[in-house]
Amino acid sequence: MTAITGAARRFGNFGGVRGRLADHAPLAPFTWFRVGGPAELLFQPADEDDLSLFLRQLDPDISVNVIGVGSNLLVRDGGVAGAVIRLSARGFGYAERQPGDQLRAGAALPDKRLAAYALNEGLAGLAFLHGIPGTIGGALRMNAGANDAEIRDILIRAEAIGRDGVRHRLSNSEMGFAYRRSAAPDDFIFTSALFQGRPASATDIKRDMDEVEDHRERAQPIRDKTGGSTFTNPAGARAWELIEAAGCRGLQIGDAMVSDKHCNFLINLGHASAADLERLGETVRARVLETSGVRLSWEIRRVGSFAEEPIEEFLGQ
Repeated sequence: MTAITGAARRFGNFGGVRGRLADHAPLAPFTWFRVGGPAELLFQPADEDDLSLFLRQLDPDISVNVIGVGSNLLVRDGGVAGAVIRLSARGFGYAERQPGDQLRAGAALPDKRLAAYALNEGLAGLAFLHGIPGTIGGALRMNAGANDAEIRDILIRAEAIGRDGVRHRLSNSEMGFAYRRSAAPDDFIFTSALFQGRPASATDIKRDMDEVEDHRERAQPIRDKTGGSTFTNPAGARAWELIEAAGCRGLQIGDAMVSDKHCNFLINLGHASAADLERLGETVRARVLETSGVRLSWEIRRVGSFAEEPIEEFLGQ
């Protein structure tokens, strides 16, 4: 039985909850940047029923943040107040073949794992997921894409649990997909999704996956401590080209650096703080605005509070 202590005791009556509850839990190990402060309360549910029960019992005034593998996430140094939910691989990391060349996947399943599973099942259309370093839940939230394909191209429906613990099912059209975002309610926690594949030979599918991998190897700093693409591409432009034109390639603040390999990636060289990385990102935004008149928008999700003085956001949210 889960022990109820500290923040958990203050936030609700969690009788019957089977997942892991931890007070003041470090979050940096869960992020690719390896930076950031702790969660006031970290909950890792055992399964969908457990997540629903936790949310129903959680004080409605307590904020909730959801994290996956932390590939597109910057946790600020002051940590995250309220409850942080991280879906476990054991309860949410599955993939299953369904009738009609469909695949069902849990929200904690890494995108690359679903691509590999589709290869084993002889189903094409999901190879682009091999190039996305996140989970299915995050991919649903941001309509993740690579190599000219996006989640909206293959999604049939998604399942989620609301802040009140109620389950929901959303069709592709109800997700309201657009470039790097969905219109699903912010408080929905995705738990699984159903995707459409199409039969193809293993040779053809593997070729598509190899093309995705080759592109990432050549173009992105995938072996560094990074958070993936930092800014979304503005309409009619590429973020990296604007950043390069602003003279920001290789720009450095402390141990935070704009990648020499792909300047829409920020890198932690080893000892950067979250503040260093965010300040560097805001410096890039300011220089791009000055040189091009374009306001870059963050693609990396930033959560939590600042440990010291807030970082000036030159361009707003």
